[in-house]
Amino acid sequence: MAQSKFYVVWVGHQSGIYQSWAECQAQTKGYTQAKFKSYESEAEAKEALARGWQKSLNFSGKNGKPAAAKSGGSSSENNAEINYDSISVDVGCSGNPGIVEYKGVDTKSGEILFYQGPIAKGTNNLGEFLAIVHALAYLKKQSSNKTIYSDSMTALSWIRKKEVATNLVRDASTEEIWTLVDRALKWLKSNSYTNAIVKWDTRKWGEIKADFGRK
Repeated sequence: MAQSKFYVVWVGHQSGIYQSWAECQAQTKGYTQAKFKSYESEAEAKEALARGWQKSLNFSGKNGKPAAAKSGGSSSENNAEINYDSISVDVGCSGNPGIVEYKGVDTKSGEILFYQGPIAKGTNNLGEFLAIVHALAYLKKQSSNKTIYSDSMTALSWIRKKEVATNLVRDASTEEIWTLVDRALKWLKSNSYTNAIVKWDTRKWGEIKADFGRK
């Protein structure tokens, strides 16, 4: 029996880890300068996804050190650039769980494109999830294929799986956010999109452009 592989897509229609070549190809085919690679184990794939393509695709594989750049080669592949023709989303959460608000901004100008809140009680991850879906719906209405940036790996995973995994109880105090989450899940399952949803590289680029500045 052939050994299964795990495919990491750093840059594509939707970043994440996929368990078949067909799924990986669906996220990278036709996407200019897509970045992806297969791994033998899920643990390796998760580490590579978190590490980023800049480091992962330049590992020598022998001693863990980056491979030496070839003479005359372009350095652009070693320096990922921000796609400013995009939307960046982020969440402000007072307590976790606590009051939640989120917004989407034009990555280049910082102009606020949409804002939701305050939501009485929720979590940071649920807010991030809602912000991404809001951005997808916003762009779909405009027939726009712009990239979406989020700094939440958890929310990106939920978008890919089209389901959320949270311990937040459903009761009167959380009814508002659960209503929004259920609506967002329904939208995801009934709509298609081609927008790339990309993890914002905070370590390299600083805080995401939609940051609420409350850290």
